[in-house]
Amino acid sequence: MTGVDLVAMNVNDVLVQGAEPLFFLDYYACGKLKVDDAVAFVKGVAEGCKQAGCALLGGETAEMPSVYAVDDFDGAGAAVGAVNRNGMLPQSDIHEGDILLGLSSSGCHSNGFSLIRKILEYEGVSYHDPAPWDSTTTIGMVLLEPTRIYCKSFLSAHRQRLIKAASHITGGGFTENIPRMLPPHLTADIDASSWKTPEVFKWLAKAGNIKAEELAKTFNMGIGMVLVVANEKKAIATSVLSDLGEGVYEIGKLIRNEHNMAQCIVHGADVWAS
Repeated sequence: MTGVDLVAMNVNDVLVQGAEPLFFLDYYACGKLKVDDAVAFVKGVAEGCKQAGCALLGGETAEMPSVYAVDDFDGAGAAVGAVNRNGMLPQSDIHEGDILLGLSSSGCHSNGFSLIRKILEYEGVSYHDPAPWDSTTTIGMVLLEPTRIYCKSFLSAHRQRLIKAASHITGGGFTENIPRMLPPHLTADIDASSWKTPEVFKWLAKAGNIKAEELAKTFNMGIGMVLVVANEKKAIATSVLSDLGEGVYEIGKLIRNEHNMAQCIVHGADVWAS
């Protein structure tokens, strides 16, 4: 369902601005048009738009045999959203003591696959092999789990003025994405033991002998979206998000950034490889 991933990467980025995704356009380029592959791709895009509550207005298909190999294709897309000016995120009232809520991811979320492919090559396993952490499925099926789209739950909480800022945990993981939502004087202090690490990430960490700091800037480690909420509103925010199907964890808080600290600090990351 690569089409779902394409939509998810766009609309989740729109959400963190405080905006509601309104419409989406896609682009499909290939070396030789294979109708079944193209139809599957567009079906995925349509499903992603359905989950996001936005319209698929149209797109473009290009067959370019001199650019792409016969079995290769390339997908791209763009989402447009709208937000009232007073609802734009991040809000100006973020301060020390605000709580960080993490929303569960559905898997790897389209990120870190260059490293994942290297690990699989090193381990001598294929996508069709049983997953070492779950023999009832294959490695490929786990890795291809579509990216979670957070539109419905996020927008419900945002309309109730419960979210001060948000970070979509994509390429760059925690340490590169979270600082983007924070003013310079604040740091996100995260406790990695506050949520259960999905088994796929534990296996990747061990098989690749990946250090905690590398994991924190490459993968989502089970958290696809991080929200800043006021301490006094964390209970109602958790309730609203949970009622709409999200796995919600209190993963940390904002602290004052002193002596040029990093703007995202992850403690207890040893659990990621245990």
